[in-house]
Amino acid sequence: MSDTAFHMISGGPRPVAPFSHAVESDGWVILTGQMPTDPDAPDAPLPDGVAAQTRRVMDNLEIVLKGVGLDLSHVVQCRAYLTAFERDYAAFNDTYQTYFPADRRPARTTVGVTALAVGALVEIDCVARRPRGDSGAA
Repeated sequence: MSDTAFHMISGGPRPVAPFSHAVESDGWVILTGQMPTDPDAPDAPLPDGVAAQTRRVMDNLEIVLKGVGLDLSHVVQCRAYLTAFERDYAAFNDTYQTYFPADRRPARTTVGVTALAVGALVEIDCVARRPRGDSGAA
């Protein structure tokens, strides 16, 4: 078993709680749920609507993945949380699906929740797998 690495990504989204951006063990990289905050302006208002917030969350996941030398093609599973599930599910899916080829979509669970940090409409976490022989971050 390899050592576990706890990653904080320089230039990544400012954490809204005490956590690492990603934790890695044995080639598995688990990304903390990302919020629709702007890494360059973390105190700015959130984007309007679930589509814009989904784009910002996915962009933040890409920042964290890049920080550990990976990208969305390495993602094998996502969990999404929506505060207005019935209202936002279709718009969320329309935006989310643009980040993955139709024949290479990760497994996914989407859950309706009563609230999220920073008043967000959406949060997404994911699990990525580092290719065999790839030993670490870029």
